[in-house]
Amino acid sequence: MKTYPLKSMPVFKQRIWGGRKLAEAFGKALPPGEKIGESWELADLPEGESTIANGPLQGETLGDVVRRQPEPITGTRESPGRFPLLIKLLDARDVLSVQVHPDRRTCRRMGRGDPKTECWYIIEAEPGAVIYKGLKSGVTKKGFAQAIADGTTADLLAKVPVRPGQCHFLPAGAAHSIGAGLLIAEIQTPSDTTYRVFDWNRLDDSGQARPLHVDEALESIHFDLTPEKLPVTTVGRLVNSEHFKVDKGHQVEGCELLLARGRMRTLLFLTGGGTILSAEAEPVAFQAGQTVLIPAAFEGVVRFAEDTEYLNVTL
Repeated sequence: MKTYPLKSMPVFKQRIWGGRKLAEAFGKALPPGEKIGESWELADLPEGESTIANGPLQGETLGDVVRRQPEPITGTRESPGRFPLLIKLLDARDVLSVQVHPDRRTCRRMGRGDPKTECWYIIEAEPGAVIYKGLKSGVTKKGFAQAIADGTTADLLAKVPVRPGQCHFLPAGAAHSIGAGLLIAEIQTPSDTTYRVFDWNRLDDSGQARPLHVDEALESIHFDLTPEKLPVTTVGRLVNSEHFKVDKGHQVEGCELLLARGRMRTLLFLTGGGTILSAEAEPVAFQAGQTVLIPAAFEGVVRFAEDTEYLNVTL
């Protein structure tokens, strides 16, 4: 199989807290009239699966390609079963629910769910925008359960002001929420397991409250995860976890970035644009808001036509 940079069709997710920012910021062709909160840029889950958008593999699903040819794509002979990353763009026009994702031990203990660790890179933030990141010091499981019953859950969350350029790491087990007025790039392990404990007392378009998952959330939360244990980064290596690594890059017009064989990487372009070139494949153009999967067997160069910021995700 001749390898080449893979682009995919975004999978749009309507969310009660979403808006239309992804069209405004990145020119995404959103479904008309819908509140789109998530664009799954690279996904291999039952809830949403990427379809290759360019080249000889166009029309095939990402999962099928990786399972059929794991070594050229991932660099390992053993099939990963499921593509090991889920990459999204989020438009939080309104605040998200207070939620938690389980870790592997909790999934085994409860006999269901998939573990999820993630990070949020802040692309745009309205004045005063915040995230809720972990719990205030001293919060116990009993006290948190009582707050859920009293409707005061948010009082126990750590409220953190944010600004563009920050990256916030959220390991599995961290209680969290995204505030209103934020455009975010989310890199995570491939899971959609979410346990919601508080939804700000709002109703959906049909007048119904969304379901909560209180028991599961209380089993999943790590009550010692406070903001002091969840640092924020802004330059260089943003995330260095066992699940994935994220580096921030910046290139000016006319610069080139060499892509050597041997390691799969995913490039999420935040600004700018350019072309990925090689001797063996057709040029692949990219622009802000697009994600390109670079197979491990690919060798080439990224030529930047504009000043460009990007995230480089590796395993």
